[in-house]
Amino acid sequence: MCQHQPACPTADSTDREAAHLVAHHPEQGWSLLCNGVLCFEDTGELLPDGRIIAPHRPLDADHVVTAA
Repeated sequence: MCQHQPACPTADSTDREAAHLVAHHPEQGWSLLCNGVLCFEDTGELLPDGRIIAPHRPLDADHVVTAA
């Protein structure tokens, strides 16, 4: 799918999220990358072959609770 030079990472690459945006729909919570990956607002992904990547949001340091 990707026509960029150099080509964007494939959907199977660990850096697949670095591909260029083809469509962005923040009102619906998703974006399509040129490698065919659907990225969702919650950081989950749907790969072109139907595999699901679970949300992988990093912990936000502002919301970490520590013992007093």
